[in-house]
Amino acid sequence: MSRQPRKHQPARRRRALVAATALLPLALTATACSTTPEPDTKAGRAPAAGFPYTVDNCGVKTTYDAPPKRAVAMNQHVTEIMLALGLEKSLVGTAYLDDAVLPEYRKAYESIPVVAKEYPSKEKLLSVNPDFVYGGYGSAFDAKDGRTRDDLKKAGIDTRLNLEYCTKQRTTMDDVYREVDEVARTFGVGDRGQKWIADARAAVAKAEGERTKDAAPVPVFVYDSGDKTAFTVGGKGIGNELISRAGGKNVFADIDKSFGDASWEQVVARKPEIIVIYDYGATSVEQKKQRLLKDPALKDVPAVKNKKFAVLPLSDAVVGVRAPDAIAKLAPQLAR
Repeated sequence: MSRQPRKHQPARRRRALVAATALLPLALTATACSTTPEPDTKAGRAPAAGFPYTVDNCGVKTTYDAPPKRAVAMNQHVTEIMLALGLEKSLVGTAYLDDAVLPEYRKAYESIPVVAKEYPSKEKLLSVNPDFVYGGYGSAFDAKDGRTRDDLKKAGIDTRLNLEYCTKQRTTMDDVYREVDEVARTFGVGDRGQKWIADARAAVAKAEGERTKDAAPVPVFVYDSGDKTAFTVGGKGIGNELISRAGGKNVFADIDKSFGDASWEQVVARKPEIIVIYDYGATSVEQKKQRLLKDPALKDVPAVKNKKFAVLPLSDAVVGVRAPDAIAKLAPQLAR
């Protein structure tokens, strides 16, 4: 629920009111002659540095007069963005992890309540009295659960959706930098955001500098999941960018979204030389690998025939703080 800060009356004004009671005619005369405006004493303090801050996030324009104080992060990658910025004290809850939290954030993460193992109901979410909800995927603001951004706004709660799930253009590392920068500024720690971005740019440059530049990009198929069809990475998401920067060429870059379905016949026809398996959930990497190796329809796919597989945790392949290191992790696996 939205609340306005109390207006505390400064002691100086209380003394002025006492004097005015004793000398009312003089006070009225002084008031009539004065043209000096009354100082702004709202909340008894000046605005925080960097505020008010206005941001347009996925078409939702929000002005923050101060940093949110009771945030909930839903989905792994946005939780880790908050932790990378040292904002664990601003979090009153987290939800929905795909992987273990990175070791450097584990202690901070364990200090924050888990609102739900997956997505919380609207009632459960409201029970922690958040003033800000940060969603990593569009499903974080699912209409059927009454958790849309409009629903939460009506409850006095500001929201943010990770940029990968609202951009109309191809997602790039610039979107990763923008995501971190905007979150940092929203919480009044813009300097921390800029420090992270500088370090990330250096890590990306180092990873790209270490791979063989003149080698032709290796054709790559990403296997996320699927049986009757292959759920894979399209051309719009950060996964496609990571493959390109690591020296690969996504064979399904023509799918006009971050993730999409492809037929197994298309996988065969596009002849990937390496298959990147996304590691997450109940199905292990080995189970996914065996599914591909034992499918007779895939026996002539170069990657299957030569048993050329690479592995990347799903949380590395989204717009979050793992993306720079994901390039360094993927590049040697794509080297011929």
